[in-house]
Amino acid sequence: MANTLFDKIWDAHVVQKVEDGPTQLYIDRLYCHEVTSPQAFAGMRARGLKCFRPERIYCMPDHNTPTHDQDKPIEDPVSKAQVDALAKNAADFGLTHFGMMDKRNGIIHVVGPERGLTLPGMTIVCGDSHTSTHGAMGAVAFGIGTSEVEMVMASQCILQARPKTMRITIDGKLGKGVTAKDVALYMMSKMTTSGATGYFVEYAGEAIRSLTMEGRLTLCNLSIEMGARGGMIAPDEVTFEYIKGREYAPKGADWDKAVAYWKTLKSDEDAVFDKEVRYDAADIQPMITYGTNPGMGMAITAHIPVTEGMSDVEKASFEKSLHYMGFQPGEPLLGKKVDYVFLGACTNGRIEDFRAFASIVKGRKKAENITAWLVPGSWMVDAQIREEGLDKVLEEAGFAIRQPGCSACLAMNDDKIPAGKYAVSTSNRNFEGRQGPGSRTLLASPLTAAAAAVTGVITDPRTLM
Repeated sequence: MANTLFDKIWDAHVVQKVEDGPTQLYIDRLYCHEVTSPQAFAGMRARGLKCFRPERIYCMPDHNTPTHDQDKPIEDPVSKAQVDALAKNAADFGLTHFGMMDKRNGIIHVVGPERGLTLPGMTIVCGDSHTSTHGAMGAVAFGIGTSEVEMVMASQCILQARPKTMRITIDGKLGKGVTAKDVALYMMSKMTTSGATGYFVEYAGEAIRSLTMEGRLTLCNLSIEMGARGGMIAPDEVTFEYIKGREYAPKGADWDKAVAYWKTLKSDEDAVFDKEVRYDAADIQPMITYGTNPGMGMAITAHIPVTEGMSDVEKASFEKSLHYMGFQPGEPLLGKKVDYVFLGACTNGRIEDFRAFASIVKGRKKAENITAWLVPGSWMVDAQIREEGLDKVLEEAGFAIRQPGCSACLAMNDDKIPAGKYAVSTSNRNFEGRQGPGSRTLLASPLTAAAAAVTGVITDPRTLM
């Protein structure tokens, strides 16, 4: 029987199937950060258990880490307690831990791929919804709850219901100034935040194949925002070239053997998906969100939708969202003044994102009304920025580079957007209060963020390219 990429990886990891129940699935890699692991470790201790396969588990703090003065003690007591607890738990259970100031530290979903810890054909879990990022490497990767983290620690397996499969194909070539972030925001605007609920999505088509590894990681990162269980892209030469030579990647004869297997990881020609969706790359423009969920997005040159044709329930939700944002139905966003710009997160904190941002700001100056936070996704990204001289370009334009961490993606550390202020953000969620109580988030690509940073207003990045 013809199989999808998802089926091939899932079936290779099934330990047993519970009749009329879930599947016991073997997990190749568990990533742990400081927010969703303490209760799992506490449960292990209470039951006197050791981690079944400690070499499969990698820990690092990212959510609570400050993006400045990481060499000093964390000032916020809650953040400090969580970061310290992870270090102690990793030591007690014999797990690999990349602590703050360790050159291997960073956002877990940035570090995994760049270190070669995430590989094609793997099953990967983490107590974090954006674990779907790792699917870009051709892995089955998904977020899990804290009790499930404990289950994987204890048994290296998880009980999961098998999701349905969906393929989203994007035909044609992406236009000028259109990035993977815009592709994801476009898909969400069409499918809504629940359009892929219950599905594991495979992305395919010419536009997807043309994406770099960083672009693919951005796209898969946002799968969860459509309600999907995860997202994935079949590995190809782009994937292999990216992985080769990385710290934890296979070497020598092991590399040749791995690549031979990885080349089989693609959906068969006649594989049947539970759902097929197609879009045309030519229809995708640089995007920006105007509301309080990632599906409320539009082309940057468009007008906010009007309420005609909406049901009473839809209209009430839509108007509540716009009221929070301080926007009106039917108005454009171009030229609207913003206060903050955030480049970073597990969505857009990679080297390519900093290159894109620098390409717009080079030879220009940061607008006086803008507070900009540029946060590398890891120390490796930070080192690449300096090796390529991007730090000089950014500094000349009036920007400073902060230390790695999740930063302003979520209000769990010092980097919070004040109430009522507008932030053009390259992160993944624009819910009410996500970046700080009362903060107003406009999700966009690094190019669009850079355009706002130098003009002080929402600007079509294509006008600066």
